[in-house]
Amino acid sequence: MDDYKLLIDLHKQGYRQAPGGDAQTEFAIKLAMIDQTAPLKIADIGCGTGASTLVLARLLNAQITAVDFLQDFLDLLNQKAENAGVADRISTLACSMDDLPFADEELDVIWSEGAIYNIGFEKGLAEWRRFLKPGGLLVVSEVTWLTDSRPAELQEHWDSEYPEINLASAKIRVLEKQGYSPIGYFVLPEHCWLDEYYRPMQARFDDFLNRNKNSEEAREIVDAEQQEIDLYERYKNHISYGMYLARKLK
Repeated sequence: MDDYKLLIDLHKQGYRQAPGGDAQTEFAIKLAMIDQTAPLKIADIGCGTGASTLVLARLLNAQITAVDFLQDFLDLLNQKAENAGVADRISTLACSMDDLPFADEELDVIWSEGAIYNIGFEKGLAEWRRFLKPGGLLVVSEVTWLTDSRPAELQEHWDSEYPEINLASAKIRVLEKQGYSPIGYFVLPEHCWLDEYYRPMQARFDDFLNRNKNSEEAREIVDAEQQEIDLYERYKNHISYGMYLARKLK
């Protein structure tokens, strides 16, 4: 099994595929002052197995297109939606986030938690903007520096993993440059990393290695994930995900 399939195998059983939390999704809804009774058309881009999608479907009067390029993740989301009684509000779409089929000004809301890095923050903002109606809402979470300087070890790791990582002030300038008006920002707390993402992943390590016959490739993936966890635990005061809320300028 190649590394790509191994990563899918490790992460598809996770409730979340990136740091986050249901309470933080709910808070973003409140901070954006979304009318929970208004009929909305929403795209949840890079939805993974649907943690944020299910919260949106439960709280809003919305038809949600849940987008991910991995059908394995969407199959799990479809089952979760059935179990939660919200399948009628969610349709899934397997496609790349840089080749979305939405019409211009089709969407009231674009939501994307822990996923825009796959296309790049600025590119995602630029390419997705046309799908929003004038005044439409964008909510994205993005890995963000919390301090102006960082330990070299942490800096080197994230420069390699995601060169667009930056301070919130820089991210907000990008939003403004790309034709959005920022309306809110908050930092995901520590438990969104540890309790919601890293600890459940660690609990899956043994089964993952056993399923994959303790192969060298599987061990390398576990080692790399554990290295990132160790870095976060040592330097968590310097890094988090920021949740950015903005409206498309008319």
